[in-house]
Amino acid sequence: MNKIKKIYCRTFQTGLKIALPFLPYRKPNIAGSVRSIPDIIRKRKCGHALIITDEGIRRLGLTRRLENVLSQNGITYCIYDKTVANPTTANVAEALELYLSNHCDVIIGFGGGSSMDCAKAVGARAAKPKQSLAKMKGILKVRKRLPLLIAIPTTAGTGSETTLAAVITDAETRHKYAINDFPLIPRYAVLDPKVTLSLPPSVTATTGMDALTHAIEAYIGRSTTFGTRKDALLAVRLIFENIDKAYTDGSNIEARRNMLHASFYAGCAFSKSYVGYVHAVAHSLGGEYNIPHGLANAILLPFVLEAYGACIHKKLHRLSIAAGISAEDTPHDVAAREFIDAVKAMKKRFDIGDTIKEITETDIPKLSHYADKEANPLYPVPLLMDAGELEQFYTALMEPVSDI
Repeated sequence: MNKIKKIYCRTFQTGLKIALPFLPYRKPNIAGSVRSIPDIIRKRKCGHALIITDEGIRRLGLTRRLENVLSQNGITYCIYDKTVANPTTANVAEALELYLSNHCDVIIGFGGGSSMDCAKAVGARAAKPKQSLAKMKGILKVRKRLPLLIAIPTTAGTGSETTLAAVITDAETRHKYAINDFPLIPRYAVLDPKVTLSLPPSVTATTGMDALTHAIEAYIGRSTTFGTRKDALLAVRLIFENIDKAYTDGSNIEARRNMLHASFYAGCAFSKSYVGYVHAVAHSLGGEYNIPHGLANAILLPFVLEAYGACIHKKLHRLSIAAGISAEDTPHDVAAREFIDAVKAMKKRFDIGDTIKEITETDIPKLSHYADKEANPLYPVPLLMDAGELEQFYTALMEPVSDI
């Protein structure tokens, strides 16, 4: 990255860090079961809910407990279940029409990050009906209170139940962009381990590593606070202690609960301290090829950590201690290597590879441009890279060309 752009990025990031204590960040209220939702809705004097989820979640019957609870308490609801893995502007438009035509006043995002992002975007459009999502792209473009928004994560990974961001893909151009504003933070996060019990091991693994990526990128960035460092370290400890248990025994309620809380704490950490180039590159891959976000993050994570080099060794040492991998007296560079190797070993245990077959060489300049535009100057990464330097990650992920 050239010197002028570096100065601009670091100046922008420093300004945001100085502003952090004065910005209206908040943590959602936590509820431990879907059974608490009727009381929440009545307390807010609402009564008509739109549940936003996806076909897979609905087909598995995961929404049935929620539906029964709402019906038993006289709360009417309708369901939009067409959300795709990387929610599109078309998804948002369809769900918004359902919300308006049924006179809803509550939005419940039920599922992974995609369903919650769709729910946030629907809330933003409901609050600002005359403004397109594209006009809300970026930072602080919503600026209006949303309808009551409740997030019920069915995966322990995205952290969307805590964040001020909604990531949306343009249905026509396939460009993926983020909307970031404080009203998008859900009012309530329902951390109910029972809704995660039927998750297949592969999804448990990739979403768990998504949460790990959130915690790591928040911790190694340059805009941390005491609170975000504490949340990130706790999330890393909980993930290393519980992800294998949840992966091998999906019915382990305690492991599932701990993973939900790890995801929550990781989400709180990166909501304030932001993420880094793992996310920027992963978002471009999701937008272009529909690669699930957690999977893209899991594949990319060790590549990006290695590329940052020595500037993050001290912080990786602390993360490695929190994860129970390294000792206090381990040299920083050795602990950093041990931590990255542990991430690689985790990927191998979960059968997560190192390549993405969809990547083509001709797409790389466009993808790296998208990643550069998303990350710079917003993300306070430990080492700045421009579009040209970011191309290394796409190239590393390409499948080798056969000589045959």
